[in-house]
Amino acid sequence: MTRPAWPRVRRSLAAAAAVLAVALASGCASIAPPTSPPAAKGGTFSLLSEQEFEQQSPTLGVRLEIDAPAALKALLERHLDLVRLGALAGDDVDDTEWARLVDASPAQVRELLQTEGHFAPVVRIERTPGRASGQPDLVRIRVEPGPQVRISRVTIEVEGPLERAATAGDAYAQEVLSALRKGWELPAGSGFRNSAWAEAKAAALSRLRGAGFASAVWSGTGAAVNLESNEVRLFLVADSGPLYRLGSLQVEGLVAQDPETVRNLAYTGRGVPVTETLLLDFQERLRKSGLFDTVAVTLDTDPSRAEAATVLVRVSETPLQSYTFGVGVSANTGPRFSVEQQLRRPFGLALSGTTRIEVGQKRQAWDVELSTRPDERLYRNLLGAAGERLRSDNDTVQSQRLRLGRTQDTQRVERLGFAEWERSSRRTNAGERTDAVAVSLNFHGGWRDLDSIVLPTRGATLSTQFGIGRSSGTDAKAGTFGRAYGRVTVYRPLGRTLYAQARLELGRVFLEPGMVVPESLRWRAGGDESVRGYGFRSLGPVVDGAVGSGETLLTTSVEIARPFVASMPSLWGAVFVDGGNAATSFAQLSPAWGYGFGVRWRSPVGPLRVDLAWPERSTKPRLHFSIGIAF
Repeated sequence: MTRPAWPRVRRSLAAAAAVLAVALASGCASIAPPTSPPAAKGGTFSLLSEQEFEQQSPTLGVRLEIDAPAALKALLERHLDLVRLGALAGDDVDDTEWARLVDASPAQVRELLQTEGHFAPVVRIERTPGRASGQPDLVRIRVEPGPQVRISRVTIEVEGPLERAATAGDAYAQEVLSALRKGWELPAGSGFRNSAWAEAKAAALSRLRGAGFASAVWSGTGAAVNLESNEVRLFLVADSGPLYRLGSLQVEGLVAQDPETVRNLAYTGRGVPVTETLLLDFQERLRKSGLFDTVAVTLDTDPSRAEAATVLVRVSETPLQSYTFGVGVSANTGPRFSVEQQLRRPFGLALSGTTRIEVGQKRQAWDVELSTRPDERLYRNLLGAAGERLRSDNDTVQSQRLRLGRTQDTQRVERLGFAEWERSSRRTNAGERTDAVAVSLNFHGGWRDLDSIVLPTRGATLSTQFGIGRSSGTDAKAGTFGRAYGRVTVYRPLGRTLYAQARLELGRVFLEPGMVVPESLRWRAGGDESVRGYGFRSLGPVVDGAVGSGETLLTTSVEIARPFVASMPSLWGAVFVDGGNAATSFAQLSPAWGYGFGVRWRSPVGPLRVDLAWPERSTKPRLHFSIGIAF
């Protein structure tokens, strides 16, 4: 009985296992091998080093060179079986298997290049024996990819309820269909790549689902390639499924808070399409309410209940009482410490209470507010009281106020109407004192449309204030006054890495001769958020050698910024020009100018900004900085 040649059998079994592993791994070009091959060096991809080759059987091993554009070369080195088998099997593959893989390489190269839009490549294989000289054989694959096919036409159709509603003239359905086609991310004229094709399909389907058709799927997609014209036509048909409309809210996790508060924060009625925007805005309002630690808002996508769909709301409540401590420093008011208390059900009622105390070098303040929960239109009633002591280079101002009002805060718009009693007392460094008291009706409005609240690069904000009231004061006659204020800030990108920011601020108090109003209703300029290069509240009309507050205000600013390096997108450099002043009238207003440069950093503990500004009225630069930490 002849003993089997175990070494030869073992090598054959190992080779078969390696080929099976490659076949399983290469079933899809997008699946990475279990072990990545070594990186190419100098244009050559070595399956076996010369030292390793000398230590193995002289009948085994090859060296591979791929001559192709860099991006395509990387693709081939990741997915070509000839490369992957060498990495997996090493010295257990004999010449017959190597020859098979080499012969199969041109076809596999063409298949891989088709995923990048190259449908007519020229592939040449050269094999140079090296065994006679003690070297591995050299296999060289030369690839001329040819032109990438371009997309000549995109056809997007829908079927199902969306198609029927759009055909019947339904405005919302037509808007969704138009947005689906306009938002397609792989338009005619662009190059075709398989990965981009897949991403565009996924993005389009996501937008369709986000528009309220949550069970939409592609019923058919295709790409028809014309090699003669080097063009590809894309065809897509979506089955929209039903439009999901809001029926009811199912809330889980409530302990102390009221379900009515959650329903009101939905800010919508039954029957509206349940879009992704609706769900995200609802979830954001729940988070901003301060009543919940965690919030999850999802849609029940049961098609049979689409006409009255259920939105699931899962919450975890915030403790009924909490404290927030903060420290910070700024060039305006110096170092500061603050503590804020939040009461989320004071006296066992559906109310919210806030108490905040701030102690700083130049500013001390306290603020107390009690408000109702948002109603179905997001309005809240509030009652508040506040006090402040503010010290500047020339004087010290103390003020107190009581406020009763009604406010609304939506995703883009803020409204606040209130009646207010306010008293202020100003004492100059020379010892002069002026008191004033006012009762007024006021409206404050805000509007924002920004790509980011923390670090905006595109959009605009608008803040307005209007008031009318009656005032009296020391050595002044009583009378009626009016007040108006506006501030607009615009953000725009200038190219890919450069960003611009511009601001315009105007204010006016309307008074009869001989009247006064509390200091907080008048203006001064200068400081971090006003005219950099000048001290906080250091710009205004000068009376008896001291800077006071004016009845008119004008400031403006232009800033250009960009990230220092792409690898650190949160670290920005900026240059700026600021100008403005406060005066008794616009005719007497003489703008002061400042210019400089700075650094912005969105740090993990809070935003930081450092600016060095040179004032027009002095040669000495001023450092402006601010940082805040809450814990």
